[in-house]
Amino acid sequence: MAESKQPVPVPKKKIARKKVAKKKAAQPASYAKARGKVLSNAEAAALVKRTVPVMKGGKPTGDTRQVPVSANEVLSFADYGDHVMVVTTDGKKLRGEK
Repeated sequence: MAESKQPVPVPKKKIARKKVAKKKAAQPASYAKARGKVLSNAEAAALVKRTVPVMKGGKPTGDTRQVPVSANEVLSFADYGDHVMVVTTDGKKLRGEK
């Protein structure tokens, strides 16, 4: 009797792919280096204001006011040259113009 031979499966080779880093829209570090000045948390906080409701008798009046952000509230910030983005410890992302 003749035996029928089945083809032996050959394992496929994995294709090595290059990991390509995605380009960011703006690179904050390059702006700071180009200007020659790096901001501190206090300087970044001074550029940013938070909008809060005006309270009267424990109830909001419907008006808002701008309150400065303190340096100890700043978790992280990025200097984009013409503006600063600050992330606060409570998770808010605020923008401040220079």
